[in-house]
Amino acid sequence: MVSIPLSTPLVFAVALSVHGLRKRSLSPSGAAAAFAVGYTTLSVPLRAFGISLIIFYLAGSRATKVGKTLKKQLEEGHQDAGYRNAAQVLCNSLSAVVAALLWSAFYEPQSWQSRILDLGHVNEYLGVQKMPYNLEQWCPLTPPPAATWSRALLFVTLGHFACCLGDTLASELGILSRSPPILITTLKPVPPGTNGGLSMVGTLASLMGGLIMGATLAVSLLIQSTACRSEWIGVVTQLVVLGTLAGGLGSLLDSLMGATLQCTRFLNNTKRILTDEAPAPAADADVKVVSGYDVLTNNQVNLLSSIATAAILGALA
Repeated sequence: MVSIPLSTPLVFAVALSVHGLRKRSLSPSGAAAAFAVGYTTLSVPLRAFGISLIIFYLAGSRATKVGKTLKKQLEEGHQDAGYRNAAQVLCNSLSAVVAALLWSAFYEPQSWQSRILDLGHVNEYLGVQKMPYNLEQWCPLTPPPAATWSRALLFVTLGHFACCLGDTLASELGILSRSPPILITTLKPVPPGTNGGLSMVGTLASLMGGLIMGATLAVSLLIQSTACRSEWIGVVTQLVVLGTLAGGLGSLLDSLMGATLQCTRFLNNTKRILTDEAPAPAADADVKVVSGYDVLTNNQVNLLSSIATAAILGALA
């Protein structure tokens, strides 16, 4: 078994938070939330969870910087480099953090997570048999019958990050498409930046996001687990294929909710989409509702779509 020194998660969590602050990809509250999420996830002895978080953060932050000048022209309230606050960080990490904590609770008997489950007898209610992890004897993706939850929790994590990165790339790169997007519910052209808008660039980007997360999870498992390396073809194939599909599925779910349960408004005098972060328009402003009802915020849509995709992939495991 490979152990991770206590200082390693702390160093990486601090580095991610400081990097986000310096690059203005995280607000102060976002950096604090990123530290908590990063330290919690990176502390799990199975490194696939922490590495997936790091790759998601780096890839998503990089995508927000692409074409930022054009994005400012298309969106009212556009934030440079995706200036994410705590709510955004938590909405883009919740399912994966829960999966990581449960994996540690089930397969690291001496962890604080495991002790908490013992107090509440949660594992008994779930019918989970605790089993110390041994990455030389069994691969977390294809575990023995006594550790079947390991596979499900990895697929939950894959579904979460594939959805989140797929949607991030679709939004950040799709808006730059030269052809106008079409609304998923009507298939009619809408302004770039409209919630629920689909474009070829955005769709391909969402699939690429899922592929990146599937490949990340596969490589991290192969590096850490001898047992996974002995069956590497199956490990890589499953994670890359399902990750790619999850990226597309998550983005479609996000688009469907965005087109119906999230109100998209267009400011006619500036020809820009009003984002959630935009200041309230003047009382006499010429504002047009492009699509949707004002039921959910963008953060809530991201949260629900990531939970749904994570749950679907976990169920398929």
